[in-house]
Amino acid sequence: MTFRPEPGFRHGSAARTAVLLVNLGTPDAPTPAALRRYLAEFLSDPRVVEIPRLVWWPILHGIILRTRPAKSAAKYASIWLPEGSPLAVWTRKQAKLLAGALEERGHRLFVRHAMRYGQPSVASVLDALRAEGVTRVLVLPLYPQYAAATTASVSDAVLAWAVAARRMPELRFVGEYHDDPGYIGALASQVTEHWQTNGRAERLVLSFHGVPERSLTLGDPYHCQCLKTARLLGERLGITAPQILVTFQSRFGKAKWLEPYTEPTLRALAAEGVKSVDVMCPGFVGDCLETLEEIALEVREAFMESGGETFNYIPCLNDRPDWISALASVAERHLQGWETRPTANAAELALQRAHALAMGAAE
Repeated sequence: MTFRPEPGFRHGSAARTAVLLVNLGTPDAPTPAALRRYLAEFLSDPRVVEIPRLVWWPILHGIILRTRPAKSAAKYASIWLPEGSPLAVWTRKQAKLLAGALEERGHRLFVRHAMRYGQPSVASVLDALRAEGVTRVLVLPLYPQYAAATTASVSDAVLAWAVAARRMPELRFVGEYHDDPGYIGALASQVTEHWQTNGRAERLVLSFHGVPERSLTLGDPYHCQCLKTARLLGERLGITAPQILVTFQSRFGKAKWLEPYTEPTLRALAAEGVKSVDVMCPGFVGDCLETLEEIALEVREAFMESGGETFNYIPCLNDRPDWISALASVAERHLQGWETRPTANAAELALQRAHALAMGAAE
């Protein structure tokens, strides 16, 4: 095996710790060429598409990468910000705010962000952290609910990088935080504040990203964790079915995915006479294509043309202070045992000992 070049070993260097936030990823630009690169990487991940390569490769390269990039580019263009992709904008901001929150709690460490697909890549950020002398890394995926296609894929990328590291840092991974009280509280506050400003709709629809149904039978806890998040949020808000319901969006391909599907459910609600809905996406902690375009535009249109009258999209947690505080608490729990609070230097310790001796002599 050929190991990648490592920074020179520095004897006596103090251990340095980093928190690495990882999100799904985004294309570099809302163009067909950028989407083709992004989709090729994303849809080549065997965690994302669990179809034998011999079957999947002709479909991916012969059909999907020839037809889908242009359509996806147009969708991205409809929500693109001056600063770039909304997902990239929010992820960068969350990393910066998390660094500040941890520093306020007395921690001295690095906080960086990476994308599982696209830039900055997991490998490039880990390389940069090693160059800065980092010896311990807490990997914190921005997915509250665990899924093999998301959370486990992040671990795959980190471990693939580690295989070629001569000096591998200590690694820890956050698996899920779907029932974290701070996360649930931030979601509840987001909904409550929306109701206070806009009034309360007849239904609160919680739309989670879908996964193939067979992932549930294969042992993936994602479905159960989504339902638990919804139950805890409903309890915090004081509402139960039918006022609150769970759906799954972003179905891809012809296989059966987790049900009920979001758009058909919203169409059915409108047909049944429900005139107003609030829709929230708790599985996404930052607004992105799936929330801003798929839900706030496409699903809104489907509900309205089916007879609905008021469709309110409730934004993701984004940069809410209570969400950043919750994220800091999740990080702190997993950092336990790693010294992240600076200790006094030798001169300060000598002064403290001298002071203690002087106080003892005075007594």
